[in-house]
Amino acid sequence: RNDGAAALVQMSEEKAREKGLFPYFRVLSYAAAGVSPDIMGIGPVPATRKALKKAGLELKDIDLIELNEAFAAQSLAVLRELQPDRERVNVNGGAIALGHPLGMSGARLMVTLIHEMARRESRYGLATICIAGGQGLAMIVEMVKN
Repeated sequence: RNDGAAALVQMSEEKAREKGLFPYFRVLSYAAAGVSPDIMGIGPVPATRKALKKAGLELKDIDLIELNEAFAAQSLAVLRELQPDRERVNVNGGAIALGHPLGMSGARLMVTLIHEMARRESRYGLATICIAGGQGLAMIVEMVKN
C-alpha cells in the first residue's frame, strides 16, 4: 500500500508578496501530450519536449529532473528517449524506491524537486509524469531569488 500526502499553494507572485509570502519558484511552462494507450508510459517524452519549447530551454539547461517511475520499464523507456544527464534525474530516489501514491504523485514530484533545487541552489527543474491511457505531463520551474 502506498499512502502519502503533499501540498502546494499556487498563486501569482504579486499576490504572494501582498500576503507577505515569499515564493520559492515560478512555473515557466507546462505541457500535456497524448500517445497511443499501447505505449502509455512514454507520454512524458512529448510533454517534456513541448514544455521545453514553451520555456525556450533545452534539456541540458535543466538542473534537476523528477521523473515519476510508474514502473521500471516505463522510466527506462523515457530515459532512453530523452537522454538526460542521469546524475540529474531522481537524485533522492524515484517512485520505485519512495512509493507511487496515486492522487498525490504529482504533488510529491514537485515538493521533492523544489526542496532539492533549494538545497542545491539550482535554477531550473523539470517534473514529469505519465498517466494511464496514454497521457504525459511536464512542468518546468525556476527558483525565485528572494
